[in-house]
Parts: sequence; structure tokens; C-alpha cells
Amino acid sequence: MSQATQGISTEQMLEMCEATFKNFNEGEVVDGTVIGKQPDGVMVDIGYKMEAVVNKGEFTPEEWAALDTGSGLQVYIENPENKDGKLVLSKEKADRMKVWEALKDAHDSETPVEGVILSRIKGGLIVDVGGIKGFLPGSQIDLRPVRDLDALIGQTLAMQVIKINRKRNNIVLSRRVLLEEERGKLRDATLANLEPGLLIDGVVKNITDYGAFVDLGGIDGLLHITDISWGRINHPSEVLRVGDRLQVVVLRFDRDSQRVSLGLKQKTPDPWTTAAEKYAVNSRIRGKVVSLTDYGAFIELEKGVEGLCHVSEMSWTSDVKHPSKVVSVNDQVEVVVLSINPETRKISLGMKQTQPNPWDVIEQNYAVGQRVKGVIRNLTDFGAFVGLPEGIDGLIHVSDISYTKHIKHPSELFQKGQEVEAVILKVDRAKERISLGYKQLEADPWESRIPNAYRVGTLIDCKVVKIADFGVFVELEEGVEGLIPASEMVVEEGKRMSDMVSPGQTVKAKVIRLDVAEQKIALSIKALTGDSEAGAMADFVARQESERSQTTLGSLIQDQLKKDKD
Repeated sequence: MSQATQGISTEQMLEMCEATFKNFNEGEVVDGTVIGKQPDGVMVDIGYKMEAVVNKGEFTPEEWAALDTGSGLQVYIENPENKDGKLVLSKEKADRMKVWEALKDAHDSETPVEGVILSRIKGGLIVDVGGIKGFLPGSQIDLRPVRDLDALIGQTLAMQVIKINRKRNNIVLSRRVLLEEERGKLRDATLANLEPGLLIDGVVKNITDYGAFVDLGGIDGLLHITDISWGRINHPSEVLRVGDRLQVVVLRFDRDSQRVSLGLKQKTPDPWTTAAEKYAVNSRIRGKVVSLTDYGAFIELEKGVEGLCHVSEMSWTSDVKHPSKVVSVNDQVEVVVLSINPETRKISLGMKQTQPNPWDVIEQNYAVGQRVKGVIRNLTDFGAFVGLPEGIDGLIHVSDISYTKHIKHPSELFQKGQEVEAVILKVDRAKERISLGYKQLEADPWESRIPNAYRVGTLIDCKVVKIADFGVFVELEEGVEGLIPASEMVVEEGKRMSDMVSPGQTVKAKVIRLDVAEQKIALSIKALTGDSEAGAMADFVARQESERSQTTLGSLIQDQLKKDKD
């Protein structure tokens, strides 16, 4: 025993020994020293009355390889002395404590932290920040809603801690805060340089019916649909896609409202400035059909220059109802320039002009009175269109179908696809019309046969067809009708004509007038009373009416004959 320790009791000696050891509490993070490395862990001295072993599993392979006797190591005191009297330490919990402290400092100082997206949950994403799981709400992921959250899993992103609660083990993160801050800096820098005429790079952010919004770097500009292309487009999506990177021209900039109008077509010269020289009237050119409407086809002659070929300019001979019957979108066609107006940016084109006009020689091939054959192509209320060999249609008007029959509709005699023969009545080159006649294939009975067959004074057996207030229509033969005026009927006083005759009944009448020009025949029953054949007529009518119990037309005529004899 040394002189310094002489006179010190054993109890005092124990107290001095205990004083050399520090006092430690559960839950503290302290500095330790590695005093030995074993296969399954390391022995750590923290200046306590005993050492503790930290399990190898709490180290990464890299950390384990770097450890050696004498290495410093921060550990977490789980239990100063467990039931076995051993000190229990944890390196992992010490690391977590350091992360929480770092996150608290980042929250207080608004310093960004990095996190790895682990998974997707309802309302947002789970993020690993230094081994601690935090929540990134969907509204805080980006400046705009993100549709595909799964695409972010596994990515490392910078975020800001906007809420932290150690007791509840709760961390809320935001990436949008950083993006807004960055966007604000970009906006200020962009606004400082913006001016009309400036070429600037941007990214298509959104597409609407009227244009596209382009992110220029912190500020959005509108690229209107009319400023996308010198040519005609129906929707911006035909040219642009969200996310496309493009260079645009600043057309207008209002610094107060921060509104920016952009142009894409202005990067290239206006093709219409030289269109009149390149597309002279009557010149032949080739183009691509880009769109169809009810009234024609738009044909692209070059980028930004389109012309319209109207349906009326597609065929010399066919009545084109819709351009789709002739062309399709993307077809390459040859056309002729009919007119051009650079001021209104309009070019009229013709397709039929690339072929000879059959009407130029039609008068040479067809003469009035000539017989032709063709196929019925169409039937209308007013006539039948007949296709002739040159592709030209001729019209048989309903009035030229029959001399004698009253044709209400051509379908009564013709059907589509039927081959017919007709006579050319008229060729109108100016109006591009050919009039045909079907009835003219035969002689007009009103000029040849009818005048002889139905001379004035001729007695005719005819069939009642219709009774009107002004007379009775009768059929003389198929297709030939006549009229017995009311004044030429024999009607008993107090009776009507319908009481004397009925449709389908056969009566004898006398022709009293024949008008060939008007194709009309007038007949009379009353005139029979003055003829020598009146008696025979009376007998005939009487036989027709013998079954009637009341006064008949026959008895009425007989009475009239008796009066005439007396």
C-alpha cells in the first residue's frame, strides 16, 4: 500500500473506485471505444463499470470491415444492467437517434433532406429518410397531380420536413415546397430576360382545344393553335404531346399580368409569301389529301399551304355527293390551280381539270333525234337519269316517258340498273345537260292514230273511271281518257251524276270535240238523243240499268226520245 492510500478504509476505497466510473441512464447516446472484435460482435467500453457486446448484425458490411480495436463508436444505452447484470447497448438505435436529431434540425432550419420512395399507400407515398419512414402526401409530390405514383418507387428525391413528432414517430415530408421555391427562382430569372422576338426553350405542360401551355422555366406561356403551324390543324394534339421539348418565339409579353404569347410557326418563313409565284393559275401540281368535309377535300401542297378541291370540281360527269367517294385522307393526287388569293390564304383546286372534258366533244357525238342506249343510274320524282358511254348522264323527264299514260313516278316503268333505249331530245353544252325521251321511240298516237280513231261524231263504248262535279272521266282505251262534261250528261231532276253512273260502268257516248294540241277528248251522252241511233243507244243503256228499281239513265233517255217524237 502506498503512502497516499495509507489510512484509507476499505469502504472509502470502494467509494473511490465507483467514482472513477461515470453514471449512465437508459435511453442515452454515449461515445464508446471498441476494445475487442469477435466473430459475432464487438466489445465496447463506454467508461462504465462493465463492457458490453454490440451484435455484428447491427453493422453494415462496410461498417463492420472498418471497425478495429480502438475505433470510436456511438451507442444507445438500452439497459445499464439487465436481469443478468449485463450492460445492453445498441448501435442501430444510436443511429436512429442521430437521424431524428438531424431531421429535427432540418425541420427547424428548413434544410432539404433526401429520401428513397419505398411504397405507395392511400393518399401518398412512404419514404425512407436515413432509416426512418416518413409520409409524403400526394398533394406534396409535385406542382401538378402525379397520375402514376408507382413510377416513383425506388427513386431518391430531395424533400423538406414540414412536420415532425418524435413521440408519435411521425414525419411528414414535402417535395412541392422545394419545387415551388425552385420554380420561383426560375420565374424571376426568366421574367428578367423575356422580350418579344426572343427564342426560348420550353416543355409542353398542358394541351387544350385552343392551344398548348409551355413551361418556359417558372412561367407558362400560351402557344395558340393558330400559331402552331402555317397550315391548318384541327387540334394541337395533332402536332404536340405533353412533355415535348421545343423552341418557341415570344410574340407578346405583358410584364404586369405575366402573360406570355408564344409562336412555333414564326420560326420559319410564311410559305404564303411566295405561294402566288409557286402555284400559278392553270398549273398542275401534286399534293396530299389531309382532310375531308361534306363540301370538298383539303389538299396539302407543301407544309403550311393547303388548297380546297370542291366536290363540284372532282368529276366532269358524276354528281359527287361526298369527296370520300373519290379520294381518301393521305392520297397523293394531281390537281390544277383554279384560283389563288394569298391575302385570304385560299387556293381553289380542281381534279377533273386534269382530264379532258367530255362535254367538249359531246355535240359531235350526240345529235338531236339520235337513239342511244344506257343504264338507269338513278330515279327521282321528276325523271330517270341514264348513264351514257362517255360517263355523262342524260335525263328522261317523267313527262317524256309515255304519250298516253299518266306516270306519277319513273319507278312505275323503270328500275335502277335497267338498260333502256331513248331518243336525244336536246343537248345543252353550256348547262352540261342532255334531255332524253322514252316515249319518242314510237310515233305520237295523238298525231297519228287518235285523231282518226276518235273523230267528232264517233260513237264510243267507254268505261267510267271517275266522277267529278264538272263531269265524268271515261277511258276510251288503255292510256286514253276523255271527259263527259256535266252539261253533256242526262240527269233526272233532283238526282246527281253519281246516281246515274258509277265507276267501272260501260256507257256509250259521242265524241263532240277533239283537241290534239291539248290531248283532250270531250264526249256527250245528251247528244245521242238527236241521232238516228238514239233508240239503239237507249236500249243499250236500259239493259245496263235493268236491274235498278229506280229511274235509270236508259229510261231517262227513252222518255226523252218519246218527247222528241211527239
